[in-house]
Amino acid sequence: MLWLTTAAGAILFVTFQLFFYVNDFARAKGAAPAITFDNDALWAFPAYYGCWIVTGLLALSNTRRSRWIALILGSALVLLNTLGGVFDGFRDGWHVTFSAIFFITLPGLFAAATTWRHIKLKEAAHVDEQQ
Repeated sequence: MLWLTTAAGAILFVTFQLFFYVNDFARAKGAAPAITFDNDALWAFPAYYGCWIVTGLLALSNTRRSRWIALILGSALVLLNTLGGVFDGFRDGWHVTFSAIFFITLPGLFAAATTWRHIKLKEAAHVDEQQ
């Protein structure tokens, strides 16, 4: 469930980032350049954020391999989203950086640590079963 919490944090971050952009756009009275996306980019966003759901489902699985995949995929998503938020924060202000760290990195660290702990507990139980 921690990976799904991190996914919700990523969605909250993107939502707040859009609010920040709309606020800046309205404050500039439309003088800021409008952001437009082509069809490929519009399909890439749901596919990318859908990986968060896959990570959560993999973490719920009871196999060691799926938890390793969840740890690697989830950690990569946390890293990419955090870096994106930090770089956006350089451009748009410290509040964007803070939002990325608070909504994505913090729950992501807890999710990764918990997944790692479950992997290690599973390995310890597996070693005990063989003896």
